[in-house]
Amino acid sequence: MNTASAAITSFAYGSLAIASMHLFRADLAPAHHMISEYSTGPYGLVMRSAFLAMGIGCMAFSIGLFRSGPAAILARISAFLLGVAALGLVTSAIFNMDLPGAPVTQAGEIHDMSFLVNVVSLLLAILLFSAACGRDERWRSFQRTSLLLAGLIVIAFVLQFLSFRKGAPFGLANRFLLVTLFAWIFATSFRLRAIAASRPLPSASPTSRGAS
Repeated sequence: MNTASAAITSFAYGSLAIASMHLFRADLAPAHHMISEYSTGPYGLVMRSAFLAMGIGCMAFSIGLFRSGPAAILARISAFLLGVAALGLVTSAIFNMDLPGAPVTQAGEIHDMSFLVNVVSLLLAILLFSAACGRDERWRSFQRTSLLLAGLIVIAFVLQFLSFRKGAPFGLANRFLLVTLFAWIFATSFRLRAIAASRPLPSASPTSRGAS
């Protein structure tokens, strides 16, 4: 399995696991609960496994972009930031958030910090990558799609942070942000897989040809 397929598989599991938590924890109204709250209480292991899978997916995606992404320096920085997000997602899997109204803990503070690292790293990675697409012939036709999805992610990012006030449906904003991020990751991963598969195989060396 190549890195793009590994990223697709990991994020597919993560998206299904998060979707299932809405059934397992129907007691938590989506409008007023962050998805991170699913990692505490019943079925918390499912949510933590989703964070871990997304971390693995981001790392595989990062490696794939280093290999077959645009050659521009902006794309290299983007791939590095995806690696940072991978570490942040693994951190989110290890440390649970503090539930609303519960005492503040060190684990909860680490989780909140990892959330910021994840979101900011992914947002910057996506914007830089979208800008870099136009500089590589293999990716140029994908730039419009990447920019469109990046625009939705920026809107979702703004809505998420504007929603952190009393009475606002911050949970819905959280899910909208997640959906837009998943949409970009899946679209880009499928394109990455196609480009990686189209690369010509290295030709045999003279020694190997003579030995055959």
